[in-house]
Amino acid sequence: MKDLADYLRTIPDFPHKGIMFRDVTTLFGAPDGFRMAVDQMASLYGNADADKIAGLEARGFIIGGAVADRLGLGFVPVRKAGKLPGTTISEEYRLEYGTAAMELHDDAITAGEKVVLIDDLIATGGTAAAGIRLIERLGGQVARAGFIIDLPELGGADVVRGLGVPVDVLCAFRGV
Repeated sequence: MKDLADYLRTIPDFPHKGIMFRDVTTLFGAPDGFRMAVDQMASLYGNADADKIAGLEARGFIIGGAVADRLGLGFVPVRKAGKLPGTTISEEYRLEYGTAAMELHDDAITAGEKVVLIDDLIATGGTAAAGIRLIERLGGQVARAGFIIDLPELGGADVVRGLGVPVDVLCAFRGV
């Protein structure tokens, strides 16, 4: 029986030398692996009393959309700046060199809604933290955050926990 990590591919030196890129596209491309990931995430959040699932661009759309469908919840895309057509709010976050921004439609979350934030991987936590702040700015409550992969040495899960959001991960890899 395969474990979830068996479906993931590691690509050395991408996008830079010394980085071990954890690729979820092989998981998404394997029906058994994808189903396993969706089943595991859905089992985590089936009793979360959530109203919506928010997915971070781009791979968070894939897993988050599938989990939202499985649980009968609405799905909210948290996108990179300039990608949403309606009126948006924006939140900047730090990158290794510089900054970037995530956006959310200003009517995507209703005040008081409970939201589960989902992405494929948590590294430094900057993108997830920006997503959490966007949801909270609209009056939403981030009930939990879930990731397929955690890179614990980079501390991102601790950043999210520091914002008061419980974190769930399906597997973790040492190193960067």
